Amino acid sequence: MNGFARHWGQGGDPALLLHCSLAHSGAWDGVARALSERLHLTAPDLPGHGRGPARDPARDYHDSCTDAVEGHLPGTPCHLVGHSFGATIALRLALDHPGRVASLTLIEPVLFAAAAGRPGWQSHAEAIAPLEDHFARGEVEAATRLFLSVWGGGVPLDAMPEAQRRYMIERIWVVLASHPALHDDHARLLPRLGQIACPVLLIEGEDSPPVVAEIQTALGAALPGHTRVVVEGAGHMVPITHPGKVAAAITGFLDDLA
Repeated sequence: MNGFARHWGQGGDPALLLHCSLAHSGAWDGVARALSERLHLTAPDLPGHGRGPARDPARDYHDSCTDAVEGHLPGTPCHLVGHSFGATIALRLALDHPGRVASLTLIEPVLFAAAAGRPGWQSHAEAIAPLEDHFARGEVEAATRLFLSVWGGGVPLDAMPEAQRRYMIERIWVVLASHPALHDDHARLLPRLGQIACPVLLIEGEDSPPVVAEIQTALGAALPGHTRVVVEGAGHMVPITHPGKVAAAITGFLDDLA
């Protein structure tokens, strides 16, 4: 295996959980604990996060993450779950290794290319546009503050404990490094969506930016037999803020597959 991973549960089917940008594997603790009687769950730290492998700046970041996570795929088909950026890695793994994925749960995948040109996408592009100026001027703290105002869990950067603030600021480079995959579909996920053979669950928060629903709608249109769940009162960080509801949605989804 490549890098550090957390584990929950002693038996049942294997599940692999992939966290969002600026987080680490511990973000899954609430969801994983709620599912631990049913599944044996593994959550790796993505490159550049937590205790994961160091980032290789010479490589495309999405490629590096995919390669690192491949080492954590179990030998038998697993239930693959991803959140935000991690959901785009999960989608890529399901396309690249269909025989090793029993089901796919995508929680707010930020594959912005799927919603290009739609109203929510336009609003998101306008809200995030100042990020490039901040990066160009080396204003990483301002860039982090802006990013979290759109995609955070409702806690402003300045209200976070110092260690958490520093962790976020030190990893804001992920936003730029992810751009080719998320905005330009560098990995060519969209043309291959029809190849997904396993059951798919799409989860989103009711109060998330409108572009999320646009992405889910676009993905759902290309994914046969998918299930879609909207978590009431939740935003983009729904696995952290509403772990019980996310776990219940996954449990119901797996029950229907049994």
